[in-house]
This record gives sequence, structure tokens and C-alpha cells, in this order.
Amino acid sequence: MKTTPHLDVRNLTMAYGDTVIQENLTFEVQHGEVFVIMGGSGCGKSTLLRHLVGLMHPADGTILVDGIDLWKASMEERNRIISHSGVLYQSGALWSSLTLAENIELPLAEYTELTPKQIDEVISYKLSLVGLAGFEDYYPSEISGGMQKRAGLARAMALDPDILFFDEPSAGLDPVSARLLDDLILELRDSLDTTVVIVSHELASIFTVGDNSIFLDPDQKTIIASGPPKQLLDSCKDERVRKFLTRAA
Repeated sequence: MKTTPHLDVRNLTMAYGDTVIQENLTFEVQHGEVFVIMGGSGCGKSTLLRHLVGLMHPADGTILVDGIDLWKASMEERNRIISHSGVLYQSGALWSSLTLAENIELPLAEYTELTPKQIDEVISYKLSLVGLAGFEDYYPSEISGGMQKRAGLARAMALDPDILFFDEPSAGLDPVSARLLDDLILELRDSLDTTVVIVSHELASIFTVGDNSIFLDPDQKTIIASGPPKQLLDSCKDERVRKFLTRAA
């Protein structure tokens, strides 16, 4: 059992120039946890995700990954940390001109010394994990939106990341596809012991997959609630949080 949090965020302030988006954010994400970042539109959820994956430098505060300060580490160490994470963006972010196999091949060819045969084996395995065995030669335009999300997940998992980040994974999906994606996220967490951080406003997904969560408020510009989503639904007294969690889906 690992006692050091996978992610340890301390007094984080996020800003674009002089405009503060959120400040004094402090929370922990444990190993093997599905952690949900939630809040209304414009509160800074996706901005926080970009900070956690190393794409944006904090205005203040620290982000520790397995106890290592992401922004005080050497460039080599930071690149190593980032290489152990995978990201699934809201759009799926697949290259439309490449087949699914070629999309997954990109990080493998860039960051590993695997032979072409070994890369092909990894591609087939990752696609099978997300229920897309046999779709190696399909282009993104030839498959459904839900399948594109799963293909994007297969690419995010290409390098066997310790932590996966999702930006609104269920956005644009029908309820059945969204539920299948939720089930897949839980299966990956359970079978691979992967830590998962999700930005989401979809209540069904939040309650299905979330072990823990934080709620960002755009007016106070900080965390106004934290804890398991179902527990917040039952016991949180803040009207803004309750309104968010009880709204019509």
C-alpha cells in the first residue's frame, strides 16, 4: 500500500496574466482512485487539468507527483513524470488522417525502443482492452463517437501510464455509450490499478465512477466542497453544490 498521494496539490493558484481563475486549491489524489473535478461552466476545471498534466505553470503553489514537485524537478525528471501519464481530451483528439493503429503507434514510436512487431502487438492489445479488437485499420471518421473516445483512451494508455486524465469523457455521447465508457474506466482502475482524474459535469458518470471529488466555485475562486460525490449529495449543506448535484440531467 502506497502512503504518498499520487497527486498532492498545495495552495495552488491558477491565473491567466493578472486574472486569477482559482486560488488556494489544496487536495490529494490517492493511488488507484477515481477523482472527479466538478463545478459549473467557467470555474476552471479544464484549466486545473492542464496544470495537473504539466501543460500550464502555476501562478503560485505546488503540484507534487508521488512526492516530487512537478515544477522544481529537472526537465528530464519532469518529462519522465509526464511520460507516465495519459490524457483523453474531450474531442478524443485522434489524427483524422491516420488509422487507429497509426494513432496509437505515435507515442510508442516516439518514446520506446520497441520493434515494429512489438509495437503491433501493443496496439492490438490496447485496442482489445477498450473493445476495439480488429479495428486497427479503421480511420476515426469510419467509427462512432463512442468508439472514437475508446480509441482515444487506447492511445492514452499506449505507454502504460500510472495515471489517466479525462476531460469530459462522456461529452457528446448517448447514454448507452457514456455508460459503457464509465464501465471501462472502472474496469481499467480495477484491473490495472490506474489512478484516474476526471473533469466532468455529467451527473450519471460522476456518481458511477467517482471515489472522491472537489467542487470549484467561479465566484469564490476556490474549492467549496470535497469528498465522495454521493456523500456530498447526502450531506453537503452548500446550496450551490446541492443545486449542481440535484439538477435535471
